[in-house]
Amino acid sequence: MGDQDRRGTKQRMLDSAVLLLRERGAAGVTVDAVLAHSGAPRGSVYHHFPGGRNEMVLGAVRQAGDYIATMVRDSAAEGDVRRMVERLVVFWKRALTGTDFRAGCPVAAMAMDSRDIVPDAGEVVREIFAQWQTSIAEALSASGFAAPRSQRLATLVVSCIEGAVILCRAHRDLGPLDDVLTEIAPLLDRRG
Repeated sequence: MGDQDRRGTKQRMLDSAVLLLRERGAAGVTVDAVLAHSGAPRGSVYHHFPGGRNEMVLGAVRQAGDYIATMVRDSAAEGDVRRMVERLVVFWKRALTGTDFRAGCPVAAMAMDSRDIVPDAGEVVREIFAQWQTSIAEALSASGFAAPRSQRLATLVVSCIEGAVILCRAHRDLGPLDDVLTEIAPLLDRRG
């Protein structure tokens, strides 16, 4: 097996673990479930993830966190914070409808049920949320918001979007994300 095949197998396993996290939470991400979903051979688990299931799950949540962080940073670089939030809302709408509302945020899933299941999950989740909040706060500061308000608004944005994703899944409706965008957007237009 060449290096390209190995990287492909590892990536398939991480992608499968992310999807399983989104749909089932940390408890639903078992080695057997990842192997079944990814089609990877059993021996590849300990080859790619010597730390076993926990290493695989933490790698998956980091990958998901980095994906959102990159989206936030790229949008923030354009200097339009409102547009950044709109992109997050559009992303989550597509993600929710693309899975028939079965899959939510893998980082939130790890935050909810991982303490006893995956050691170090709490620390990783805190780092990811902090990364998102910092990126949003920096974008707000660059747009003219005072630093303390930027931090508070970043917390509000992350909290509202994550909460809306949960409500969308519960109601099988995208309305909560629309409501969040409608109410947060004017706050992002004010400076001070």
